[in-house]
Amino acid sequence: MSTPPPPVPLAPGVAARLGAALPPRYVARRLAGTAVLLLVLSAAVFALLQLAPGDPARTLLGARGATPEALAEVRARHHLDQPVLVQYGHWLGDLLRLDLGTSIRTGESVGSALGDRALLTCQLVGLGFATALLLGLPLGVLAAFRERRPTDRAVQGLGVVTLSTPAFASGLALIYVCALMLGWFPAYGAGEGGLDRLRHLVLPAVTLGLAVMAVLLKLTRAAVVRELARDHVTFARARGVGPRTVLFRYVLRGAAVPVTAGAALVLAYLLAGTVMVETVFALPGLGPLLVDSITFRDLPVVQAVALAVATLVCLANLAADLAQPLLDPRLRTPAPTPKAAR
Repeated sequence: MSTPPPPVPLAPGVAARLGAALPPRYVARRLAGTAVLLLVLSAAVFALLQLAPGDPARTLLGARGATPEALAEVRARHHLDQPVLVQYGHWLGDLLRLDLGTSIRTGESVGSALGDRALLTCQLVGLGFATALLLGLPLGVLAAFRERRPTDRAVQGLGVVTLSTPAFASGLALIYVCALMLGWFPAYGAGEGGLDRLRHLVLPAVTLGLAVMAVLLKLTRAAVVRELARDHVTFARARGVGPRTVLFRYVLRGAAVPVTAGAALVLAYLLAGTVMVETVFALPGLGPLLVDSITFRDLPVVQAVALAVATLVCLANLAADLAQPLLDPRLRTPAPTPKAAR
């Protein structure tokens, strides 16, 4: 009988490839750095209450009667009669238990006040980010391949116009044209969920995406122009390799890293720009809640919203850091070489 052929080794799975691109030590360092940054940001957010003018107990008590008994109760409940570090420790412990405190203005839990509003804001930011990517990346590539030509100048001019136009102006223009004149989309409100929610978020998402589209356009154009000037790309084009192959196999792979890093910064800018857009389109998101809370000095809500936005920005930067070694093998940490046996 003939011996069976040796088994063919299986190709490494997805988990193995991810482990090679993202070693556990590298991921642990990035997670630890993000945790430290969040800890620092939590201390800065906690300082909002300490830096508020006046007595923190009177601030937390709000418009209610500031009797000595009420002030003593508020100080005991929030540990205001203890040192600042002890107060921060109690506040951080409540935060880790997802206890964000109570709203001064409404008396309800801050977590309940943030619930649906945070979901709506995240949906708006996600759609706005997708709009910026769908517009900025192709236009940046087009401008790079037509460098110093009329197409390049026209695309860059469009980017300057969108970047310099305030969000409220572009939002009002879209409402007038697409909602009032053409009747394609609703002019305001968040809808009832599902497809109705999507229809209500189209115009705000386009407004938000146009505000940052030019940033991605500029980053993509600069990265692609730099890659087109590299020797291996020039050699491939001289050999007659098709433009599509050059674009996807050589240029975009090298340009992905700086564009990814810039996209994380764009996402952070989108989170800050939702305040104006949600106000223009009457969306009950975190933006109007933050404005009302600052107006009425509702510091627990202000602290919670600031910490939520800071957390989302840190997570976006963490995702960009972890994605870069996956996109460019040159950024991967080399495996340690085993020591020679003595």
